[in-house]
Amino acid sequence: MAKKIIALAGQPNCGKSTVFNSLTGAKQFVANYPGVTVDKMMGWYKRNGEDVEVIDLPGTYSLTSYSPEERVTRDVLLHEPLSAVVNVMDAANLKRSLYLTLQLLEMEIPLILDLNMMDVAEKLGVSIDVPGLSRELGAPVVTTAITQGRGREDLLQAVADMSQSGVRASLAVCELYPDLKDALDDLEGLLNREESLKGAFPISWLAVKLMEGDPAVAALLRGKAKGSASVLARAEEWRARFEREKGVSADIYVSGQRSRRAAAIAKRLAAKKEAAKAPLSERIDRAVCNKFFGPVFLLFVIYGFYYLSFIQGYNLTHYTWPVLAGVRSFAERILPQPGLIDVPIVREFVLWIVDNLNALFNYIPIFFILFALIAVLEDSGYMPRIAFVLDRILSRFGLHGQSTLPMILGGVVLGGCAVPAVMATKGIPDEKSKLATILTLPMLNCQAKLPLYFLLIGIYFNETVHLPLLGNVNQQAIVIVFIQTISLLFVLPIAKILSMTVLKHKETAPFIMEMPPYHIPTLRGVLGRAVERIWLYVRKITTVVAAVAVVLFVLLRFPGLSPEREAHYEAEKDRAVQVFLDAAKNKKFGRNLTNEDDVLNLILYQQGYRELLKSGASAEKKRAYGLTNPDFFEIIQNRKDPEAKALEKELKKLIVFRTNALTAIRKERIDNSLLGKAGRALEPISRYAGFNWRVNVAVLSTLAAKENSVSTLGALYIKEADDGEAKNADTLEQRMKRQEEDLTPLHAMALMLFMVLCPPCLPTIMAIRVQTGSTKWMLFAFFVPLILGLLAAVLVFSGGSALGLTGFQAMWIFYLIPLTLTILLGLIKTKRTY
Repeated sequence: MAKKIIALAGQPNCGKSTVFNSLTGAKQFVANYPGVTVDKMMGWYKRNGEDVEVIDLPGTYSLTSYSPEERVTRDVLLHEPLSAVVNVMDAANLKRSLYLTLQLLEMEIPLILDLNMMDVAEKLGVSIDVPGLSRELGAPVVTTAITQGRGREDLLQAVADMSQSGVRASLAVCELYPDLKDALDDLEGLLNREESLKGAFPISWLAVKLMEGDPAVAALLRGKAKGSASVLARAEEWRARFEREKGVSADIYVSGQRSRRAAAIAKRLAAKKEAAKAPLSERIDRAVCNKFFGPVFLLFVIYGFYYLSFIQGYNLTHYTWPVLAGVRSFAERILPQPGLIDVPIVREFVLWIVDNLNALFNYIPIFFILFALIAVLEDSGYMPRIAFVLDRILSRFGLHGQSTLPMILGGVVLGGCAVPAVMATKGIPDEKSKLATILTLPMLNCQAKLPLYFLLIGIYFNETVHLPLLGNVNQQAIVIVFIQTISLLFVLPIAKILSMTVLKHKETAPFIMEMPPYHIPTLRGVLGRAVERIWLYVRKITTVVAAVAVVLFVLLRFPGLSPEREAHYEAEKDRAVQVFLDAAKNKKFGRNLTNEDDVLNLILYQQGYRELLKSGASAEKKRAYGLTNPDFFEIIQNRKDPEAKALEKELKKLIVFRTNALTAIRKERIDNSLLGKAGRALEPISRYAGFNWRVNVAVLSTLAAKENSVSTLGALYIKEADDGEAKNADTLEQRMKRQEEDLTPLHAMALMLFMVLCPPCLPTIMAIRVQTGSTKWMLFAFFVPLILGLLAAVLVFSGGSALGLTGFQAMWIFYLIPLTLTILLGLIKTKRTY
């Protein structure tokens, strides 16, 4: 028996996803349609011993080819062997829903009409002549209030009946489009001559699409029909003739006829009682869509998103991180143990991969809350209101009202994260605005950039200055405000420039804003969607992250130290070990310390005891640990015995040596690595931006994660020795001040501006690849910010140096450039074209 496949089609906010969840339960999964980034929701259910596969098509208002969602929906309806198509309709908005229904009827598919959300319609006083609607459209109609479970069994039975009968609904297109009758008859005659089209596609639908000038249908004909050239030429003639005679394009006429037919059907078959007062949704909209109160309310919603997803989501990582740390600890235990100054490459490699993946997994609590909140906004009906409130402003810069949430999550205020921000662009409906948003989001100040900002500000901008009106102000506060606002002044004009240039010909969907009524989201729907999106994120990104992490490991690890340098460190180690063994000789607690392995075991034993103390172990556990090696235990904790105390002092010196040696080896390995050599090779060019080779290496390391900038600088500016003792109390700020006397506030300002614009980190790059579905845009998102960041750094450093400016003075002058550009480009109003 052939597998039965049904599809759910409907407009956004009609309850289609709720119907899908009701039919399939937990038996569902997420994939992607080939060539696009639209989620493919699939599930199945069993009824009367038969398995039925369900496809939840993307929500769309029409079946044109404006957006990926519309193309995907149409392609599934044309090419999948569907037993039934359920058109989920919003019963409270019959007129709006019928616009899509009429297009589905044109496609001659086995159609079932599901008047969903009947409970909402009843509350609004809406009644529908269901038998009359079925007769009018020639398709079976069922009514459901799926959130209450009403009508579910009727819908399942209608699907079973349709699967058995295979009756295909149709629409007399010549009656719907009387002014196109001659053109449609002529085109249908030509199309019927093509044997490859007969039975494969609805001929009357193809004719209508040709009159609409649909490019996807034209491409389909070129690939399927031998006489496509003559058919397309004839369609072009008919379109031109129609526009000359009627004064309107054929596609506008077709759209208008559908709207008029939908309005006529709704007027005849749906009635609404006059309510004593306006519906609740309308009364809420008077406030949340108000010209003045709407933006204020949106700010509270945005703050709630930021607080719950980042603040509370970050708090949840305090509980999830120990689990991830436990995985790392387990890996540390089972991997080959390190020597005194050498770490086995297998250990380094595995821990490097674990650390990279842990950094990614640590975002999951934030993502889960984020995706759940997005589902709440979608299911409640407030998401279209966000677009309505902000679209007027953001559209001036090539962005969209629904770009607001990703921008907040990305760090329009200090402390966001570009990865969930890019993932949140899924809700932006047209390709041009979505790409403009994705390509500019990494320029916002994510929380991973903050450590470097605070490091440089703390070192180079700690003077008090006198400013008009403000009086005496610390430079640090001013620079932080500058960094916080300059990113937005980069994003807006760059988005506008992109939309006017490389994105100029990208498709833009019409901005349709008929507000759906508000609903109370279901817990099952919200949690289910959050889990689906989390799984998709983990599955698609982590494998790529692991692969790229391998490449970075190789670049930072090889070719390694020369044999001469390895021999040098080995000799240093042997001397340090021998000094300790000489001190332990003839000591009562040193009788088990006879060679290097014994010394290493003592160091590892001491580290184990320190971890035990950090964990808050009980006295009983401490005693049990001591019994595993009584002599070692006496050395590391006996403060009364002179011999034990002397050995512990020598042990601390050996541990200091080991720490310094490992740091020096790591530094030298980085210096000698492929990535380190690249840093030095770039220095002749990067010096115009004020970057030395150490800064170059730190910048290159940020490709994996922005946090790497500070950790890499910490490895490069190593702790120095002073009379055999390391200055362990020195902070990185102190070491940078002492070891980089040539660096000035102007260097720091150039580096911070580069960091604002610098290429996205590895997880963000992967998220961009996932969301755009394009390697081309992923590379664009990498190289364009790199070039812009270098230009900004060169302008500030070289320009400031030529003018004799300090970093603080250069900051004020540079600020005027993006500010002026933002104002000027905002005044240029671009018209949306479709």
